[in-house]
Amino acid sequence: MLDAPEHVVAEIVDGVLHTHPRPAPLHAYAYSKLGAKLENLCGRGGGNGGGGGWLILDEPELHLEEDILVPDIAGWRLERMPGPPTTAYFTVAPDWVCEILSPSTRALDQSRKRDIYAREGIAYLWFVDPEERSVEVFELRDGHWTLLETATGATEVALPPFAEAPFNLGDLWWTSSPPKFPIEGSIQESPAAIG
Repeated sequence: MLDAPEHVVAEIVDGVLHTHPRPAPLHAYAYSKLGAKLENLCGRGGGNGGGGGWLILDEPELHLEEDILVPDIAGWRLERMPGPPTTAYFTVAPDWVCEILSPSTRALDQSRKRDIYAREGIAYLWFVDPEERSVEVFELRDGHWTLLETATGATEVALPPFAEAPFNLGDLWWTSSPPKFPIEGSIQESPAAIG
């Protein structure tokens, strides 16, 4: 893992090194928005009606037995993770994980990684698909994943384990093209100002 290039995410699953590229903009947008929203609603300093009882992190490195996984977002209830670990990684399994599905990660996320999350007793798992604009919510029951809910589009949702913190699912989707530069009326450097 230490020899993997910086521009890829590296994971060890069943003793095999898996690398995949950093998320494409559509996917990075979804997980950045979701992580920020949940941190604001439910995180340590948040709690705008959500209780503030969670530690929410983007791309934490999880060392779970022999496996090293990097979910897109993970959350720990503060009573289980009251302070940061002294290592650069986490050995305490989170209470919730979220994987943002992309063509390069979908197969691994929805198969072996999902099995490892179940083995570790992680209570909730979300699969967010920015291309389909959907989220699937699973709960671990008797060691097996049970689909609780599928939400799509731009609806108001209150999804377990954050049911006390509703938000609009549409906030996760990049719905317009980024602006093309230069924008008329914007400040631009003139050639004389350069160098």
